[in-house]
Amino acid sequence: MTPIRKVLLLCTANSCRSQIAEAIINARYPGWQAFSAGARPAGHVHPNTLKVLDEIGIRHRGEAKSVERFRGQRFDLVITLCDEASEECPVWMGQGVRLHASFVDPAKVEGTDEERLAAFRRVRDQMLLRLPDLLSSPR
Repeated sequence: MTPIRKVLLLCTANSCRSQIAEAIINARYPGWQAFSAGARPAGHVHPNTLKVLDEIGIRHRGEAKSVERFRGQRFDLVITLCDEASEECPVWMGQGVRLHASFVDPAKVEGTDEERLAAFRRVRDQMLLRLPDLLSSPR
């Protein structure tokens, strides 16, 4: 039996990007167990995060968590998801192969409700395309 591998997904607020990635991995990649955290947790999961996950059949009951909760824990893979040019992405000092995959923060997109929801869908769809490669990265 192959052991379950653990991945930690990091972003700034842990309300959108890392929550979307955590939910997708836990729902669609049985060889992985995903956890998410942020440098400055928002205190909630953005409602549009839950909505765009529900649209693809994933029910997520996330909670915004601080990266501090996971200090000292062992992970096989740690992926930062922030857009480095404009945000503070948490630094992981623990074990695990570190990767970076930049995604725009959909919570910062301005516009109508539909335009903001579309931004969440774009991030979700980009993650659906990129996560397989990230999870199969050389160790």
